[in-house]
Amino acid sequence: MATPPPRRPATPAAPPPAAAAGPLSEAELDQLQALLDGLPETLEPLDVVMIDGYLCGVLLQPQPVPAERWLAHIADVDGRAPPKRFDFAQMSALVQRRHAELDRAIGHRQWFDPWVYQLDDEATPGEAVLPWVAGFATAVDTFTGLMDRHEAAILEPLATLYRHLDPDDLEDADDLLAEIETLAPPETLAEAVEDLVRSVLLIADVSRPVAGALAKGRPAPPAPVRRPTGRKGAGPVPQHRAPGPAKPRSR
Repeated sequence: MATPPPRRPATPAAPPPAAAAGPLSEAELDQLQALLDGLPETLEPLDVVMIDGYLCGVLLQPQPVPAERWLAHIADVDGRAPPKRFDFAQMSALVQRRHAELDRAIGHRQWFDPWVYQLDDEATPGEAVLPWVAGFATAVDTFTGLMDRHEAAILEPLATLYRHLDPDDLEDADDLLAEIETLAPPETLAEAVEDLVRSVLLIADVSRPVAGALAKGRPAPPAPVRRPTGRKGAGPVPQHRAPGPAKPRSR
């Protein structure tokens, strides 16, 4: 009787792609923030709230931005390389999962929950969403395709987002400032968060148009308005070494 060949060790299964891994858990969000907090003071990383707005700004570009380009600005807003000891692969895996989740939501015009933290009772809704908007502005300033092609067409939703920025940071943007003047500030954080999502989907209608059933109308947000994502009662949104908001160009 022939001797059976020796059994080979089982080959480790390949890790699931980012798109199939699902949303990040609270523990994974904390892990991502801890990775960024460990970077040296010489770099200016985004924090988790800014990352979320940044990813939306990346995904609204008329042409897809290669992952290696947009990932370079997570650990440092200017794209400087992190030290070799930094676990760039782990950061990349976590951020790409959120990128894939947002890409699906925006592509199908579906509601999504922004990574926005609830601040203390004295904070205004605008202060709570400011880091998210600053991250969005960072992407729009870094990757200029959206503004180069569609600045006039997205003026209203862009003003809804940028009204939370300091007007002094919006130099040479007269049309945008004039549009912002027509807008009342949100009364609640839920309203401010709804405005973030609605503005992203309105911009997507211009920069990432869809055909067929999706083009007939965007799903309305749930009623009553969904409670914003974030740890209830959490402290202020982390803003360690956060870059200042980008300055949109005038037409």
